Amino acid sequence: MSSLKEVCGGLPLNPLPPNQGRSNRVPHAPVRVPNLTPQEEKLALRNALRYFPPAVHEVLAAEFAEELRLYGHIYMYRFCPGIPMRAYPINSYPCKTKQAAAVMLMIMNNLDPCVAQFPQELVTYGGNGQVFSNWAQFWLVMQFLCEMTEEQTLVMYSGHPVGLFPSHRDAPRVVITNGMVIPNYSSRDEYEKMFALGITMYGQMTAGSYCYIGPQGIVHGTVLTVLNAGRRYLGSSDLGGKVFVTAGLGGMSGAQAKAAVIAGCIGVIAEVDQAPLKKRHEQGWLMEITSDLDRCIQRIRDARMKKTPLSLGYHGNVVDLWERLVCEYDTTGELLVDLGSDQTSCHNPFSGGYCPVGLTEQEAGQLMHSEPARFRSLVQESLRRHIAAINKLADKGLFFWDYGNAFLLEAKRAGADVEKSGAGKTEFKYPSYVQHIMGDIFSLGFGPFRWVCTSGDPEDLATTDVIASTVLEDIGKGVSDLVRQQYDDNIRWIREAGKHNMVVGSQARILYSDQKGRVSIALAINTAIADGRIKAPVVISRDHHDVSGTDSPFRETSNIYDGSAFCADMAVQNFVGDAFRGATWVALHNGGGVGWGEVTNGGFGLVLDGSGDAARRVTMMLNWDVSNGVARRCWSGNDKAYETICQTMREHSDLRVTLPHSVADEGLLDRALRH
Repeated sequence: MSSLKEVCGGLPLNPLPPNQGRSNRVPHAPVRVPNLTPQEEKLALRNALRYFPPAVHEVLAAEFAEELRLYGHIYMYRFCPGIPMRAYPINSYPCKTKQAAAVMLMIMNNLDPCVAQFPQELVTYGGNGQVFSNWAQFWLVMQFLCEMTEEQTLVMYSGHPVGLFPSHRDAPRVVITNGMVIPNYSSRDEYEKMFALGITMYGQMTAGSYCYIGPQGIVHGTVLTVLNAGRRYLGSSDLGGKVFVTAGLGGMSGAQAKAAVIAGCIGVIAEVDQAPLKKRHEQGWLMEITSDLDRCIQRIRDARMKKTPLSLGYHGNVVDLWERLVCEYDTTGELLVDLGSDQTSCHNPFSGGYCPVGLTEQEAGQLMHSEPARFRSLVQESLRRHIAAINKLADKGLFFWDYGNAFLLEAKRAGADVEKSGAGKTEFKYPSYVQHIMGDIFSLGFGPFRWVCTSGDPEDLATTDVIASTVLEDIGKGVSDLVRQQYDDNIRWIREAGKHNMVVGSQARILYSDQKGRVSIALAINTAIADGRIKAPVVISRDHHDVSGTDSPFRETSNIYDGSAFCADMAVQNFVGDAFRGATWVALHNGGGVGWGEVTNGGFGLVLDGSGDAARRVTMMLNWDVSNGVARRCWSGNDKAYETICQTMREHSDLRVTLPHSVADEGLLDRALRH
C-alpha cells in the first residue's frame, strides 16, 4: 500500500510497480472503439511512452499496446496507486500550501470507488467523464501540487499537466481546460480518435474540474425538479401517490431514487446494469429491486393506493417498462404514471451510454465492440420504440421532460416522433427541464452551490448546515413569493439533509441559492473557520450546470430565445472572470451533460481559510459568478432575469448592466420587413 507521501513523489519507476491489470472488484468503463489506423496506433503508443524514460519503454510498450487493443485506450493500469482512494483530511497531504492540498483532496474524492463510476479508468460519472486520461497524469499532478508554492500555477491541458508556471498569490493555483478542440473538428468520431491518442479528454462537468461530490450533487437538483414539476404539471406540491418513471442509476442518475422519496412520490427507475442497482440499494437510496415486470406493476399499484413514498429499481430495459405501462393502460384504462423523464447517458449513446432494448448489458458491450454499425442501428431503433411508448402515455396525461442528457436530441436523430411544429432548433415535443421547470430558477440567480469540509469531520458539516439554514432564514425576509419559495425549499432540504444520509465520499453539502445567499453563506462559513467553530478550510464550488457556468442549447440555455442559445460567450467569460477575481482553481470544458461538441461549460473551486483575503475573494468572485448569467438571460428577453439584475444593481452601485428595450408593437416588425 502506498502512502500519501509516496503518491506525491512522482511516477514510481525504480522499481516499476507490478502490473496487476484490471481489478475485478470495481466496475469498468465500456470498451472504446476509436477506429485508429496503424499509424495512429503507433502515435497513441508513442504519446503514452513519452511520460516515461527510455529505460522502461521495452517493458511498458507491449502492455500499453495490449490495453489499446483490448480497451481502446491506454489507461496505464500498472500505475493505479496502491493507496485507497478517498478524501483524506487536508492536513494529511504533504503540501507547501493549503490551496494545493485542497485540490489534492478533491481529486482523490473524484477517484474514490464509492464515488467514481469506473475508478480504474479514472471516470467519475456519466460513462466517460474523466478526471485524467491515464494514471501517469495522476502521479505527475500530485507531485506538482505537493511542490507548488503560492506564486505558481499548475496548467492542465485535458488531463495533461503542462507544468508549474510562475504567477502570483492572487492567481489561480490551477487552470484547467478539457476538450478545447478547434470547432470544425469537435465531432464524436474525432473525439474517439483524439482520446485514444491521449491528446484530449471529456471532463464532463465536475469530473475534469475535480469538484464532483457524489450523487448528492444531483439529488437536491432532482428533488427541486420533481417538486417544481408537480407544481407546474400536477398543480400541487404534494406528490403522495404520484408515480415518476425514469431510467439510470449510475454516477449522476443514481440520485433519482433518493430524490423521489425525499419529494414524497413513487420513483420507478429502470437500470440494465446490476452493479449500480446493488450499489444504490446498499447505500439505502434504493428501497427495492425487482427484475419482474409483473411485480413492478403490482408495487406501483400498491404504493399509489397507500400514497407511500417508494424508490423501486427495475432491473431491465426502460423501453420494456414504458411499453408495459402502455399495455396496462390499453388493458385496464388505468394510467399508472404521472411524471416521466430519462437519465441514461444518452450524450454517449453508441459507446455504452444507452442499451438497446432486447440486449443485456453484456450483449450490448460485446456488440458495440464487434459490430459498431449494427449496434448503432439497434440503439436508434430502441430510441424510436422508447419515444413511441412515451407518446402514447403522454396523450393520456403523462407529463414528460428531457433531463438534459441529449435524450430527445438523439431520439430526433434516430427518426423518432419528437418534432414540435413550428419550433426552433432547441425545442421538441417535450420540454427540457430547464425550459419548463428550472429555467425560471436560473433567471432568479438560483443554482447549485456546494461546499466540502476538508477536515473530513461530520461535525464540521453539521455546523455548516446550521450556518446555511440560518443565513437563508435571515435573508429570506422581504423578498418576493417566488424567491421565498426557493429559500423555503432549500431551508427544508438543508435541515433534512443529515437524516437522509446524503454524504458519499467527502463531507460535502449542496443547496440551490441565489447571489446574495451564496455570498452570505460563504462569508459566514469563513467567519466560522476564523473563530474555530469549523476546524479546517472549506472548499466552495458549484456545479457547472448553473446560472452562468454553461452554454448548452439543449439544456442550461435551452430557454434562451434571442438566437444566442448556440453562443458560448457566457461560459468562457465566466471562466476568465472567476480566474482574475479570486478562484483557487478554474476549469473550462467542451462537452458535459448533453455531450461532446454540444456544450461549453466551466467551474471553479475557492478555498475558505478564515482569512480576510478569502472573504475578499468570495465577495468579488461569487457576485460576478452569478450576475454574469443573470445579465445574459436578461438581455435575451427573460423578464424574471430583468427584475433580478435590476434589483442586484440597486444593491451594488458599482454594477452597471446593459438592459434590453422590448418591441411593444410586434406588427412593426412585419411592416418594416415588407418594404
